[in-house]
Parts: sequence; structure tokens; C-alpha cells
Amino acid sequence: MPELPEVETTRRGLIPTLEGRKIVKVIKRRDKIRIAIPSDFEKRIEGMRVKSLKRRAKYIQIFLDSGDVIICHLGMSGKFVIKVIDNEPYEKHDHVIFETDGGELVIYNDPRRFGLMTICREDELEQHRLFKNMAVEPLGNEFNGDYLYEKIKTRKSAIKTMLLDQKIVVGLGNIYVCEALNMAKISPIRKACDVTLGETESLVPIIRNVLSRAIEAGGSSLKDFAGTDGELGYFQHLFVSYGCEGEKCSNKECGGTIDRINQGGRSTFYCPQCQK
Repeated sequence: MPELPEVETTRRGLIPTLEGRKIVKVIKRRDKIRIAIPSDFEKRIEGMRVKSLKRRAKYIQIFLDSGDVIICHLGMSGKFVIKVIDNEPYEKHDHVIFETDGGELVIYNDPRRFGLMTICREDELEQHRLFKNMAVEPLGNEFNGDYLYEKIKTRKSAIKTMLLDQKIVVGLGNIYVCEALNMAKISPIRKACDVTLGETESLVPIIRNVLSRAIEAGGSSLKDFAGTDGELGYFQHLFVSYGCEGEKCSNKECGGTIDRINQGGRSTFYCPQCQK
């Protein structure tokens, strides 16, 4: 599933084509992706100008001058493709198409159909069911060592599980949590309540650094993800733990190797030698 860096890469890729442009036509080729697309979706968007694009967790929010906001989630295999208007037929999994007054098509393609596309009023956005229970952003100022420590200090679940909990911090996924915990030398299976304030103060900037570097690298392309220009992300070539089973740990003077275990149905990669 695309994680925060991949969604942010997509948002940045959409900005030059959508921001400030009028959407002159919307083609909805399915009534439902993961959830039903509102019946008035096209009517509310056509003729409206895009004010801005933002990201909240793993969602892209497209703000229109009408006061509506288009909400998009990439699911497992979703992506946006940008192309000049032509007469080529749409692909089988092109589900929603936006035509701009700049002569370009923004196409939402999703073979597995776990993504979603919906719309709501801007003044109702924070209380929308998709966002109202969300926690802070990992790249925002509210996310710091004190905040994380207060959230986990009484929790007996594994620290990795806590970092994936969207009610603690949003947008983090399996890949980047594995990477950050390895760099911080914290075992993913350690109880969250056993992680000290000093460790959370060290972990938070590492999480920020991992996410920032991944964004600059265009995200990670393991299976389906590609940017709006069709280019694959590069960060998978920089992994120090995720997918590195049997390889030497990158932490200096460690001497251990990366192991893989299963946590909650997900593969966890870590070094038992230095991650305690």
C-alpha cells in the first residue's frame, strides 16, 4: 500500500497540472471503487477551479473554489496518470478522469479497487468520518518526543503496532516504521510502555528524516506505485532493514544480520543484535 511518502509524491506531481486550473469535464467510469462515488460527483466538480491540493495522512484533498473538497485515497494499487488529451481509449482500470482547461487529463487508475474517491464540503472536512479521529501528522510540529511518549507510556502493545495506529500518528506504514526503528535501535517487538522518553526523543527526528528522504526519492516502488509522470520511486534502493532479510545490519559496529518476523499479518524486518 502506498504510504505517506508515496501519497506526498503524488500530491506534488498533481500540483502543476491541477492547481489554478478549471476542471471542465469529469468522467466517472464506475459508480463504486472501495466505496460508492457520490451520484452528484461530476455535477459538483465540472466548471470549478482547483484552489490547492493538500495531504492528510494517506489522503489527497483537492480544494475547489466552490467550497467542495475532492477526497482521494490510493488504496493498494491506485495511481494518478497525467496525459495530454488524445483519442486513445481509456485503460480497463481507469476509473475517474478529470479534464482541465489546460488540455490535460488527470486519470485515476486502480486495478485492485481498494482506493476511494468522494467529495464533501470544506467546512465539514475535519469532522468527516475519514478524518475526525485522526491523530497528528508525523512531519508536523505537534509530533515530538513528549507527545509520542505520552501516547504510548501505558500501552502494552508492541511499539511497531503503536506507530502504525492512526489514532497515535497518521500516515506511517510498515516500510518506514521498520526503517526508523532499525535506525533508532529499538526492537519492534518491545512493549511500547517500555520505550523511554529519551528513546522517543531520538525516534521522532529519525522518523521525520526517513519520511523526508523517501519523499525526496519519489517514494518506494515495490509493486504498483509510480508517480504521476510514470517514474518509479527510488527509495527502495536505500532500505536499511525492510526487505533486507539475511543482510548485514547497517548500524555501525553491530555485526548482526536483518531478520524477518510476522507481526499482525505484516512482515517486520529488524536486527535482533542491536535493536533492543
